[in-house]
Amino acid sequence: MDLYELLALLVLGGGAWLWLDGLKAREIGIAAASQACLDEGFQLLDDTVAGSLLQLARDDDGQLKLRRVFSFEYSDTGDNRRSGSVTLFGHRVEMLHVRPNLYVIPRASQTPDETQH
Repeated sequence: MDLYELLALLVLGGGAWLWLDGLKAREIGIAAASQACLDEGFQLLDDTVAGSLLQLARDDDGQLKLRRVFSFEYSDTGDNRRSGSVTLFGHRVEMLHVRPNLYVIPRASQTPDETQH
């Protein structure tokens, strides 16, 4: 196997990983949007989210992770369409926006040592 074949395999493998990771992130986004709409008494339209942003960002430890923003539409009256968004950092919901409410998701668990820094 020469260098070009190896490079092509690496690119294909990376693309497959990105696609599968994106599917998992999309499922998390759908679940978060669906739960937010349920909590507010809204209807999630089309039962899906659409990717609108993909970027690399560093977490608190300096590691690179993917930040994805998914947009979705919901209805508060049943006769209209409103826009919302859910932001994932890695596979964790970072922010969820359902107008007029903006939900910032706190970290799952912080030890007392982390809050004193």
